Amino acid sequence: MDELAILKTQLTAFCRAHLDDAQASVLSVERTPGHAGFSFFVAVESRGARRDYVLRVPPPSVKREGTADVLRQARVIAALRGTGVPVVAVAWSGDDPRWFGRPYFIVPRLRGDGLRTGPGEWAGALSAERLRPMARQAMETLARLHRLDWRRYVPDDGPPLDLVVDVQRWDRFRERAAEPAMVGLGPEVKRRLLERLPAAPRIGICHGDYQWANLFYTDERLVAIVDWELWGVGAVLTDLGWILLFADDAAWAHEGRGPARLPAPAALQAMYADAFGAAVGDVAWYRALAAYKFSIITGFNLMLHRRGKRHDPYWEVLRPSASRLLERALELLAGRS
Repeated sequence: MDELAILKTQLTAFCRAHLDDAQASVLSVERTPGHAGFSFFVAVESRGARRDYVLRVPPPSVKREGTADVLRQARVIAALRGTGVPVVAVAWSGDDPRWFGRPYFIVPRLRGDGLRTGPGEWAGALSAERLRPMARQAMETLARLHRLDWRRYVPDDGPPLDLVVDVQRWDRFRERAAEPAMVGLGPEVKRRLLERLPAAPRIGICHGDYQWANLFYTDERLVAIVDWELWGVGAVLTDLGWILLFADDAAWAHEGRGPARLPAPAALQAMYADAFGAAVGDVAWYRALAAYKFSIITGFNLMLHRRGKRHDPYWEVLRPSASRLLERALELLAGRS
């Protein structure tokens, strides 16, 4: 029996117990799109009505820590409910092995999608004028998240990640890049980042992968931040630098990207500052850090793909951007925004 068939059997038993309906049936189970995580769309029929959910579980046979700690993801989502930061409600979560043999959480499936603006994507057809207020919602929401006192909402999830550690922890991934030349500028970028570390960064809750595809819109309204597997406590401007990277046309060199049509990084930064209510500091450093990280991520994931460890040809498409991202990081650190 394949994985989806096993999950369908497990979900049938789960839904009958948790919906208190012995006749509940699972109509379908399918993998969600994306390049990380281990989650599934689930359609259920109960008492004549259809219900749609998203199930997230860790991959089989991995340590339940880091990105595989799905209960930690459920915990931050639950903590943010009622704060004004849009998150989807957790319907069920737990670690009782009789259901899936591993921890899990399940949320209702929302109508809409992440803000995907690539060729052929739903938001790719939207004009810059329509995308601008959607981008402003994203910046206002990010500022709202960053204003929260992490000690109040996630007191057990410190201490904050130190910026030196955040720079240095990528060495082992860079050394395993599919092609060393892809990340050849990595040591120089790392040196420059460490030379001008921001002083006294503001600490708060960081999403960790705050980018357009993880911002879920319904009818052009931001209704939820999704995919919390990389969240943590640390310098909040790492989130800002990350999303600005994906709106920076100058950072990318692969075919098919095309102009973003989203507001430029400077405009997005101004939206964030307006919403936050204060100057935001050395954002160029955080943009350079984001470019450094994503270059290394590209090289590492391309290695996994080529070795057959994680099939994902997306990284072959991104390959030409790996070296350009490092060049862009040096430009930003030199003051060329």
